[in-house]
Amino acid sequence: MTNSVTAVAADLSKITTGAGDYQADVIIIGGGNAALCAAICAAEKGASVMLLERAPIAYRGGNSRHTRNFRCAHAAPLGVLAGEYSEDEFFNDLLLVTKGNTDEVMARLVMSKSSESYDWMTKQGVIFQPSLSGTLSLSRTNAFFLGGGKALVNAYYQRCKALGVEVRYNTTVLHLNINEGECDGVLVEADGVQTYIRAKAFVVASGGFESNKEWLQEAWGEAAKNFLIRGTPYNRGEVLKQVLEQGADSIGDPTQCHAVAIDGRAPEYDGGIVTRLDCVPFSVVLNENGKRFYDEGEDVWPKRYAIWGRLVAAQPNQIGYAIIDQKSSELFMPSVFPATQCDSLPELLQELGLPIDEAMRSIQQFNEACTDGDFHPTELDGLTTKGIEPEKTNWARPIDTPPYYGYSLRPGVTFTYLGMNVDQSARVTFNGIASKNVWAAGEIMAGNILGEGYLAGFGMTIGTVFGRIAGTEAGDYV
Repeated sequence: MTNSVTAVAADLSKITTGAGDYQADVIIIGGGNAALCAAICAAEKGASVMLLERAPIAYRGGNSRHTRNFRCAHAAPLGVLAGEYSEDEFFNDLLLVTKGNTDEVMARLVMSKSSESYDWMTKQGVIFQPSLSGTLSLSRTNAFFLGGGKALVNAYYQRCKALGVEVRYNTTVLHLNINEGECDGVLVEADGVQTYIRAKAFVVASGGFESNKEWLQEAWGEAAKNFLIRGTPYNRGEVLKQVLEQGADSIGDPTQCHAVAIDGRAPEYDGGIVTRLDCVPFSVVLNENGKRFYDEGEDVWPKRYAIWGRLVAAQPNQIGYAIIDQKSSELFMPSVFPATQCDSLPELLQELGLPIDEAMRSIQQFNEACTDGDFHPTELDGLTTKGIEPEKTNWARPIDTPPYYGYSLRPGVTFTYLGMNVDQSARVTFNGIASKNVWAAGEIMAGNILGEGYLAGFGMTIGTVFGRIAGTEAGDYV
């Protein structure tokens, strides 16, 4: 598989509006979690459904292949979920990470429907397991998929097959033919042949534009050249752009995205969740000049891991370095790549290519600022530094026990937040008016809820809830 997806020019002369028979009641554009949920729900309503997946079958599922869990509200223990996670607590967690930049009505809609989604998912063949070790107290808030996201995607495709959903792989949507907010059909290309396909209803669930480096550079400038893309190379945003150009209302900031700090040795595309680095709360993080630049212990990792992509993106050459010692070496989920390991700090800093004098000064200042207290790796422990900026407010222990370990960090973009505005029934709005027959679900509309920041597992929750809404609404419509 290549690391880029080349755009294909659409031959708009092939579009024959209103001519010919419908090839399906509902067309689903995309092949990930939101698209599959929509396809299943539309088919369960009795509609004939065609799902158009740009990727080949081996890479089907979009970014959903790389997920591990989804966040779920529940008033009592639910399946593998322990205790209670109320909608109010869920919403307060979201407010914290988004700094209030969210639509409360839309957010609470997702949260209120998340618990019923858990039961629905199990009926579709998804199997859950208890939270993994090293995931920092997610057993109450997040339900993990047995076999990860790929197992979830495979279960949904099996369900689609049982329901008679027609799936077309290697199929690129070149153009949606929209007139005054109503879509007649889509022009697609498969195996070098362009075809116009008509349907009665359309669900757009084709993701953001994160794998389109040219578009990322429009938003971020030259820094985007150093970004790594955690997920599929097929989410280039062409469908999003053309629907917006045809009058759909946009929502979200193109510079806002779910971006995390990943191992600097990860591939440019499709490295997935195994390239994420979870050692930051227990580390000292330096930029290439050997300087600390943010509080590594601000909050538990599931509420803060998603800010570190943007933090690293703002550093010189978009790179950082996490330094830990032996005391913390087994407190986090390991990366797929082993750490650089040395018996002395100067040796490690030299191996990482950092300026030794400045980096040693930063670490020594940090060590001297650490205070006494009890260390609790899975909860906020208030073990803080005093007298340095930035302060580290939790898990602050001196880096003083060999061997020492170092990881390079790069911004890893998961998905972008610029998308289509939708109403509570997932209909795309055009000039403030809900479309008659176009719905959207998943990353392509997540900006309705995620103005900035991210909460672990919440993208899957948005995709599941709005995918089900969109598919049900489209099925009812036809």
